[in-house]
Parts: sequence; structure tokens; C-alpha cells
Amino acid sequence: MKMSFFKLTAFALLSLVVGSVEAQNVAPINVVTTAVPFLRISPDARSGGMGELGLATSPDANSAFYNLAKTPFAGYKTGIGLTYTPWLKDLGLNDVYLLAATGYHQLDENQALSASIRYFSLGNIPFTDYSGNSLGSGMPREFGADIGYSRKLSPNLGVALAMRYIYSNLASGYASTNGNTYKPGNSVAADISLFYKGTNAAGQGWNFGAAISNLGTKIGYTNDATQKEYIPANFGLGAAYTMVFNDQNKVTFGLDLNKLMVPSPPTPTDPTNEAQDSANLADYHNQSVVSSWFKSFGNGAYNFSVGGEYGYNDQFFFRAGYFYEGKNQGDRQYFTVGVGLKYNVLGLNFSYLIPSGNGVTRNPLSNTLRLGLVFDIDNGKE
Repeated sequence: MKMSFFKLTAFALLSLVVGSVEAQNVAPINVVTTAVPFLRISPDARSGGMGELGLATSPDANSAFYNLAKTPFAGYKTGIGLTYTPWLKDLGLNDVYLLAATGYHQLDENQALSASIRYFSLGNIPFTDYSGNSLGSGMPREFGADIGYSRKLSPNLGVALAMRYIYSNLASGYASTNGNTYKPGNSVAADISLFYKGTNAAGQGWNFGAAISNLGTKIGYTNDATQKEYIPANFGLGAAYTMVFNDQNKVTFGLDLNKLMVPSPPTPTDPTNEAQDSANLADYHNQSVVSSWFKSFGNGAYNFSVGGEYGYNDQFFFRAGYFYEGKNQGDRQYFTVGVGLKYNVLGLNFSYLIPSGNGVTRNPLSNTLRLGLVFDIDNGKE
């Protein structure tokens, strides 16, 4: 069994996570791929209902997944968020899911600590060799664990730093014919974020956010140092405006722009020139992480989210949004809706990804659901 087999198997499965490109009779698209794409899945039902909007929306317990710098401005000293997302249910998969948990605590009026974890199960996967002979089965799984610190630089400006440990176990224990043994991949990364709170005491006005996330080392699944893959480094900018009509009614609209900071893989050349293709692929893998961030600009790997939220009496919320992704990043395009209920310290959020496409062009993420719980604790600061 060759080393490339498990790589192709992993990427074939993970490409479903990233998105799908419609089957059309057009020229091949050079899609930018990364390892651990579960880090790009929206892990929050509130943001999931607004097209994955989250960089500049009002702070809550799940801010760490989008912009940690929002947490010092939260209305509660402590917040806890839990979200469950069944993944690819529209393809009949029942054992693929994402679990997310996060929490923060404000040390005082100016600073906060946070921690979060994302656990992604890829279900039960049968392994075979090129001849179709069974090699057993496994349960690939991945997780990312974060700790973070955020602080106000002024009454309106906040900054944050988060550190992340990433673990990815796709085919541990299987050996290849060239002597390499597949092992769990590990990486460390950091997030840097900024948040500007421009809303007034009534909650009306503009908020702005920026975040650079997953700045970290490559990840490898064998002892071959030349075959490590990039993790999904990302640069995002966001803005949100809230209009308050009265004490009971308010509406928020926002826009997030994101750029995947990963270089494009080399495109195949003349089929008779395998040596050149091998050299191009080696150059791609041998790029330093820092240089790869800068080379990523201009490859079309971008997406944007636009969404809104209507709140009644700060207890009932209705949300809608649209997510668009460039073809060189995966070509995901879909509408989302969501609702929320807040009672005392408990908040319940629900989001739904509206089906799109038909037949082979049907979006595999259609009918994706997210269910989230939020606990807001200690409102004495108000």
C-alpha cells in the first residue's frame, strides 16, 4: 500500500468538508486545499444562522471562534457555549459530527481569559489496498484546543491573542511499502484579533473586527518531513451595524470578508514531463510557512458572509444570511436561517442550511443543522 493512498483517501473525504465544485464541462479548477479543514467549519449556531458571520457581531460566549478580542466587551463576566453540528447528513452519514465548547471569564473591566475546544469525528472508515482487500477499519478524528487572553486598549478598542494545539488522527498505525508509518498529525498555531466597539449605550452603531487565525506550523502524517501539509491560515475583516428602534426592537446587519492564506498547489504540466511536475510539487511543499502566507494573495481563495439578526426584547432572535466562496477555495454557496431564544442565563440557538442544487450538483452541506446552548453568568457588572 503506497503512502499516496491514504493521502488521497483523506483528502477525498475532507474535500466534502471543505465544499464541492459542481460537475461541469469546464477547465479544471486549481482548488486550494489544506489539512485539518474542520477548523474552517462554523462551530456556532448563532453565526451559522447568519451565513457564518461573526467577526464584528456583538460579543457572546462563542466569540473565541471568530474574534476573541470581543470578550472584554461582553455584557456578562462569564460565558459558556456548547454547539453540536451533525455533518454531511444529506449524504446519509450518521456518525460524522462536530462538537464545540468554549468559555471566557472577565478578570476585570479590561481583560479576559478564554478556553475552547473543537472535536471533529469523521465516523467509521473502511480501509482497503489498491486491490480492494480489506485492511480493517478506523475512526478518524481531529480536535483543536485553544487558550486565549484578550484586553481593552481603550474604552472602544480590544486586542487578543490565542494559542491553539491541533491533533489529527486519520490513519494511525498503517504502514506503507516505502517504510513510512502513518501517525497522528500535530501542529501549533496562533490567532491575533482586533475589535472596535462603536455602538453607543443603547447598542446602536458600528462595530469592526479583524482576525488572523491559524498562523502555525505545517502538519504531517508520516515520518517524511517533505510531505507536510499547510493548515488553514486565514485573514478576515468584518463590520456590523446595529439599529435600535426602541427598547424592544433592534436589527443588526453585517459583512465578513475572509482570505485563505494558503498557496495554490501546482497545476499539472505536460503529461510526459513527470519530472517537472515532481519538482513543482516539491517546491510547493518546501515553501516556508511565512512565505506561503504572502504567496497566497492573488490565488482567489476568498469567501464572504453577509447576514442579519432581528432581536425582540433581547429574548427572541431571527437570523438569515448568505455565504459565498470563490471557486479556487471550494465554491460553497448557500443561504442560512436561524432562531434564538434567551431566558435568564440560558440561551438556545438553532441554524439551518437551506438545500441548493439538484442531482450531482446538490450541495452536500444541504440541510445542515446546528444546535447551540449559551450560558451567561454573573450580570452584576451592569
